[in-house]
Amino acid sequence: MSYLQSNPNRPISQSHYQGGPGDLPMPPAKEQTLMWQQNSYMGDSGIHSGAATQVPSLSGKEEDMDLFDLDQGYSQGFTQDQVDEMNNQLNQTRSQRVRAAMFPETLDEGIEIPSTQFDPSHQTAVQRLSEPSQMLKHAVVNLINYQDDADLATRAIPELIKLLNDEDQVVVSQAAMMVHQLSKKEASRHAIMNSPQMVAALVRAISNSNDLETTKGAVGTLHKLSHHRQGLLAIFKSGGIPALVKLLSSPVESVLFYAITTLHNLLLHQDGSKMAVRLAGGLQKMVALLQRNNVKFLAIVTDCLQILAYGNQESKLIILASQGPIELVRIMRSYDYEKLLWTTSRVLKVLSVCPSNKPAIVEAGGMQALAMHLGNPSGRLVQNCLWTLRNLSDAATKVDGLEGLLSSLVQVLNSQDVHVVTCASGILSNLTCNNQRNKVTVCQVGGVDALVRTIVSAGDREEITEPAVCALRHLTSRHVESEMAQNAVRLNYGIQVIVKLLNPPSRWPLVKAVIGLIRNLALCPANHAPLREHGAIHHLVQLLMRAFQDTQRRSSVASGGSQQASSYADGVRMEEIVEGTVGALHILARESHNRAIIRQQMVIPIFVQLLFNDIENIQRVAAGVLCELAADKEGAEMIEQEGATSPLTELLHSRNEGVATYAAAVLFRMSEDKPQDYKKRLSMELTNSLFREENLWNPDLGIDPDLQDILSPDQAYDTMYAQGPPSVHSNHGGRPYQQQGYDQIPIDMQGLEIGSHAGGNGSTYSQIEAMDVANGDPDINFDPINQLPAPPQDNNQVAAWYDTDL
Repeated sequence: MSYLQSNPNRPISQSHYQGGPGDLPMPPAKEQTLMWQQNSYMGDSGIHSGAATQVPSLSGKEEDMDLFDLDQGYSQGFTQDQVDEMNNQLNQTRSQRVRAAMFPETLDEGIEIPSTQFDPSHQTAVQRLSEPSQMLKHAVVNLINYQDDADLATRAIPELIKLLNDEDQVVVSQAAMMVHQLSKKEASRHAIMNSPQMVAALVRAISNSNDLETTKGAVGTLHKLSHHRQGLLAIFKSGGIPALVKLLSSPVESVLFYAITTLHNLLLHQDGSKMAVRLAGGLQKMVALLQRNNVKFLAIVTDCLQILAYGNQESKLIILASQGPIELVRIMRSYDYEKLLWTTSRVLKVLSVCPSNKPAIVEAGGMQALAMHLGNPSGRLVQNCLWTLRNLSDAATKVDGLEGLLSSLVQVLNSQDVHVVTCASGILSNLTCNNQRNKVTVCQVGGVDALVRTIVSAGDREEITEPAVCALRHLTSRHVESEMAQNAVRLNYGIQVIVKLLNPPSRWPLVKAVIGLIRNLALCPANHAPLREHGAIHHLVQLLMRAFQDTQRRSSVASGGSQQASSYADGVRMEEIVEGTVGALHILARESHNRAIIRQQMVIPIFVQLLFNDIENIQRVAAGVLCELAADKEGAEMIEQEGATSPLTELLHSRNEGVATYAAAVLFRMSEDKPQDYKKRLSMELTNSLFREENLWNPDLGIDPDLQDILSPDQAYDTMYAQGPPSVHSNHGGRPYQQQGYDQIPIDMQGLEIGSHAGGNGSTYSQIEAMDVANGDPDINFDPINQLPAPPQDNNQVAAWYDTDL
């Protein structure tokens, strides 16, 4: 507000305008008023909202205010005529601005509407208010156009159907192209798909015409229709699938694209399409298309193959017969387009559970090709590759050149993704089974440490702990780095965690794997004390008693039948638990403190009872642990008191050399304090049983299959308890035990101090001291024979883990 406005009644004195020499004279009243109007206008936007604004005086006194200060900061003023002209212009263009915002199409070309915006990046109020009206206007226009398109298509369709059925191919071609143009608009497209006669005419045109333009127009229209469920149903009912499959042989890229994408939409959303594509020979044609090099096209083809193969064994075999695995592996090697790699890995994952496709994929280099992408930033691709590798891994235990894969698997064990860690553990378990080279590689890249950390972190996630424990079981036996692995488990504080897994809530498959791992860890003398301190012996004895009682109860129930019943829990036979726990106690019994604890557990009666078991491997491990316990005088006496002499004597005649040898060793240790006549009779019995006319001890005559399982001093459970086909075992003497997934179940021959002094201290030897009657001397002499030959290579077929169609 100006000074004059705020003091309208105050008289104006000359002193207000003449402050001293050099001041301007007081202007006339008319000019003064004009000056005030100009300055007030310029101080605002032109709507007079700032007419009351005043500039404060420098002195703070109202009397010091000069009217000329109101004009400071402006380079020029406006006359009254200019102000009036500007106001008139704004008033005249207001309606034009609204018209331009609401209905811009009604303005003449070339007319410029002045803008009231100071900042072009912000909309004016008129512009914001115009948006709903513009949307409404467009909706009305679209409705008018849509109705026009629908009416046009409805009137044209009957005529177009006649033209598509014309004998003149030129007419058919022109009609197909016209229908294709109509299908590009939504209204006319709905009219086409609502006419079964039109869809049928298009399918006939594809089937009967050899003209390229006709084919392109017709299949292009079907492609447009396939984006709607009603269109898919119309194509399916009109028999469009065989016609589309036929087009998969076309050399024209556009036709191929239209055909495969239409088929893809049908397979995804139309019931019955899968079977129709299979019957039309679509699988063979799609596999042939894998040789093309358009990555987006290949992605659609591979996705079609995955849809067709999932859950359908016949489709998987057709893909195999068409050389599909070779082409799919080539794609995984050759391209880096993520979507194509992902869809291809999905096909391989489905095929990887097929027993026929699995070896074909491995032979084509599938393991190495999939391993190339484990470092890809795409999580879905990495996970699919891992699932596929897991399914293939049981068929790749003898494959060379997997060092890079094994190293990558050890690295991904650090992942926070549960599925990734689960797969990596399972793959490592299978690839280290019966493969010394892979075991060494995994140990050298820190696999033992990583697996122990994985088990610690997994907690009660048995889908991780079970395969991880199995992998450790393999790494701790029968290779040059096995002793290092056995020590590494202890050094990484793994023994305590592993022993705890013998307790609930661990299920039997995990318990079974842990038993085998503890048995292998016991091969390292440095692990005996930690295993004992963390209660391994106590837990093993408790598990043995539980499993033994269960088998005894089942045997009594089945005593009236023709076949003994087996006790299963979570898919695990209790006979396997019995054999595993006794085998682990056998190795632990090498150490004198452990033997004392085992004797205190009052488990020797069970060992003796197991000598009567008709499963050879159980007889063998029972005789083995008794052999170790008999190294102490107290143990030998307890064994004899339990009535072991009779069954041990009977087992001297077993065709299983391991059983017979252990039985002989126990009897000799029990005979240390016996009269000389008893020793002589025993010597003759052993001579007759161990040195039979077959002379199976002669390495030149070969070794019985079971003997190869017992001769190596450092054998251990490798694939014990893996799921799969039974191992090969001798059927001599007793019922053969059909075990699953054993690598080589060892009976370690150390510690057989046959003929040693009474109350031996448990020291071990690397060779067996055999019995001989020399020079007719009635006394028994003990002369060592040559060390028995090393076992031949294992010939067992190790089975798969995880074979599911995911």
